[in-house]
Amino acid sequence: MTLADYWPFAVLLLVGFLPNEMWRVFGLVLARGLNEDSELVILSRALATATIAGVVAKLILFSGGALALVPIEARVGAAALGFAAYFLARRSVFVGVAVGEAAFLIGGYWYQG
Repeated sequence: MTLADYWPFAVLLLVGFLPNEMWRVFGLVLARGLNEDSELVILSRALATATIAGVVAKLILFSGGALALVPIEARVGAAALGFAAYFLARRSVFVGVAVGEAAFLIGGYWYQG
């Protein structure tokens, strides 16, 4: 590859990564002296969790592209299995994601085949 082939990566770095990283560092500097039990930190944590839950629910229920080819039953079932595995494995995020992903792949294959 020539140097000209790397321009999309440079644009991604300059426009996507660096501005986001700047805000993360700014947040770390500001949050250094905050008490983790303060209402502001609890509110921020709750808002971040709700945002992630909303994005995941949107991806599961209103999928687009290739994800829409997998029936909603397989998507919801995989999420439920991953959620159950998360709690059964004593709140292990790795186990929950791994079981949910495996269930999604198996369900998608089963419905397609």
